[in-house]
Amino acid sequence: MKDQSVDVLILGSGLAGLYYALHLPKDLNIHIVTKGKQEESATRRAQGGIAAAIGENDDWHHHYEDTLRAGAGLCDTKAVKILVTEGPKRIQDLMQLGLEFTRDKEGKLHLGREGGHGLHRVVHVADHTGKDLHNFLLKQIQKKYNVKIHEEVMAVDLITEHHVVRDAKKATTCYGAYLLYEKTGEVKPMQAKFTMLATGGAGQVYPFTTNPVVATGDGYAMAYRAGCRIRNMEFVQFHPTALYRPVQPAFLISEALRGYGAYLVDKQGKRFMPDFDSRAELAPRDIVARAIDTVLKQSGDECVFLDVRHKDAEETKKEFPLIYETLKHKFGIDMTQERIPVIPAAHYICGGIITDYDGKTDLKNLFCVGETASTGVHGGNRLASNSLLEALVFSYRAAQKTKEMLKQKKVEKVNIPDWDSTRVKPLKDKVIVRHDREEIQKLLWDYVGIVRSEERLEIALNRIDHLYRDILHFYRSSVVDRKLLELRNMALVAQLIVRCAVRRKESRGLHYVVEYPQTEEPSRKDTILTPEIFSGSRW
Repeated sequence: MKDQSVDVLILGSGLAGLYYALHLPKDLNIHIVTKGKQEESATRRAQGGIAAAIGENDDWHHHYEDTLRAGAGLCDTKAVKILVTEGPKRIQDLMQLGLEFTRDKEGKLHLGREGGHGLHRVVHVADHTGKDLHNFLLKQIQKKYNVKIHEEVMAVDLITEHHVVRDAKKATTCYGAYLLYEKTGEVKPMQAKFTMLATGGAGQVYPFTTNPVVATGDGYAMAYRAGCRIRNMEFVQFHPTALYRPVQPAFLISEALRGYGAYLVDKQGKRFMPDFDSRAELAPRDIVARAIDTVLKQSGDECVFLDVRHKDAEETKKEFPLIYETLKHKFGIDMTQERIPVIPAAHYICGGIITDYDGKTDLKNLFCVGETASTGVHGGNRLASNSLLEALVFSYRAAQKTKEMLKQKKVEKVNIPDWDSTRVKPLKDKVIVRHDREEIQKLLWDYVGIVRSEERLEIALNRIDHLYRDILHFYRSSVVDRKLLELRNMALVAQLIVRCAVRRKESRGLHYVVEYPQTEEPSRKDTILTPEIFSGSRW
């Protein structure tokens, strides 16, 4: 089978991948691969907006300090400076392309305020910023004749020397990826001069998450198997206020609602956040999530409530049309008259694949941006609305670096072998896949959640190691499909999260361990896992 060769292969169709493609030269042959439909991404679920220091009384120094403060001493200060200084320019670029953000009565940009921010600096499109931004970028991409989007095509593995050189001892270069075409079941190689990982997060390793069903950690797992280092995976951000209803993905109640003035109250109606932090409802997410967790454990209640009934009803409807309409028509809750039941849900991985400031990974010709990457900007806890900003800033930088590298050298072309499916059989017992997926989710929720203990982490490590070995056994003997590939990736990502958590003997940001309640110094100490010294089962 002859492999298809392209200039740039982008895995993922969210903001990070689209914005990267948008800024590449028009003479490049660019292919974007997404395992679901192109509209499926975490970007579309972002309600709040994009943080940027563009207000009259704001500047990058304030945004910089707020980001560092939220990151609990673990941020890469150079990466943060890049984020906050280049961010306003990326907002201007979007507006020049034609994206219309919400404005106030005077025609100025309406700036929201969210937890951890000292000032109003969140630009937004009402309360559906992510959806509008994603639709806008898809339309921009459709205008580029040199970009093709493949739907329902899932990356199986990155192609390295291990695939093209007999008995290769170490991988140093990425040559593209093996792709599963779901409609036909075929696995084919796609060779690329440059490969971009923009596959999003891994919220689906938890049973209750705001992430879409496609967020199974594929990028983390593929990169780690290929030889890339992983950093700070223990820092899993739980969004404090997901709607408490048995639906997946969980419906997110934007942090902007608390910035607008909503209170967090318990079942009896008592406002509790002032008891935990002087910033009350505007404290960073890690503090709010732990406060809610504490209240629920002390009371035995199933949820707490967001209360916005004290605000003007018409103004609330105008400010939050998506949340209001969804709550009222889908869940029967009128937020202007009733309290909103909420609970924390897995939301964002602050760690990821180690990259430099231009999105380059440990492998030559492999880039990574968005939630999948660990640029260092989020540290131990991401500041609200910095995620979309990070995707814009570092995707743009990665595109500029790609153009620079294309001018500097000629990328070698190699002979890639066909995918070997001669020794596998169709998986008959598919219930095993569903069962193991649910076991991973329950394991992480019960043992690696908002508040952790050494005993629970050790139990989780032993169980996930055993489960991963079983999953690898039937992966190697079975015909691959999307569910099996996702399970394999989820098991490895769960293992990475647990191993990072076991190594950090302190509480910092999103990682809270009851035996180690204090934060150690010096603060800038990353948890890094290297594939060569990985002590678990080989993948």
